[in-house]
Amino acid sequence: MAEPTLLDVRRLTMRFGGLTAIGDLSLQVPAQRITAIIGPNGAGKTTLFNCLTGFYRPTEGEVCLHHPHKGEVHLQTLPSHRVARDAGVVRTFQNIRLFPKMTVLENLIIAQHNVLQKASRFSLAGLLGLPGYRRVEEEALQKAATWLSRLGLTALADHAAGDLPYGTQRRIEIARALCVDPLLLCLDEPAAGLNPRESGELNELLRHLCRERGIAIMLIEHDMSVVMQVSDHIAVLNYGRKIAEGTPREIQDDPLVIKAYLGEDDEGDEGGGGKGPAAAPLRGATA
Repeated sequence: MAEPTLLDVRRLTMRFGGLTAIGDLSLQVPAQRITAIIGPNGAGKTTLFNCLTGFYRPTEGEVCLHHPHKGEVHLQTLPSHRVARDAGVVRTFQNIRLFPKMTVLENLIIAQHNVLQKASRFSLAGLLGLPGYRRVEEEALQKAATWLSRLGLTALADHAAGDLPYGTQRRIEIARALCVDPLLLCLDEPAAGLNPRESGELNELLRHLCRERGIAIMLIEHDMSVVMQVSDHIAVLNYGRKIAEGTPREIQDDPLVIKAYLGEDDEGDEGGGGKGPAAAPLRGATA
């Protein structure tokens, strides 16, 4: 049986002056499934994530989250911190945004600041160490420890995050996002900097999050082996518009998708058009 729709993107448009980065895009993201967003450089993938998570306010259109407890939540009206706190839509970034001087554990604790602030009543409860605050603080530590263990980071808990290898910092970002208990986790190139073994472990983790913990995932990724192996559904963007969607097997042989990946211009992700990876990985990856 098909999963119900969690996120409904309706005719979304994002313009920057005369440039249309996203044009009249509609997309449905099912609950408890992995949806990949792929396309050549400049297709508008990161712009889409920015619109979904409150970093950009769309020029037109709606982004509606069907929250299991709060009903419809219109994300396009909310700032980024409320998208995460109130709607449970959490993201990672192309460019790592950890606190480099803090330890790995501290990065995961600070991700839970909304819960800790509420427990402290924004006053002296935290400073005085009242029982209610200590209990919430212990729960935050336990949650951080759980995700450190799940992502193989326990031995690095007391290391400064900025001193660790790039691939490890990627895993820390994912662990930090999971500490917020997301309904929808938006991952922007999570496999970047990972070796093949780490990529395989990432695939296993993403499947576990969906199947066992009920978290829906949206994924931007240029590693087609990851995309084809882990995704339930794929949407393909080019020049800010959706040109195809379907299962991994359907996408591999779609002529419009192959043509998009063989474009000539190689601008940045928010520019126009792009070359992107070769089409061969689309056909060669295992669905």
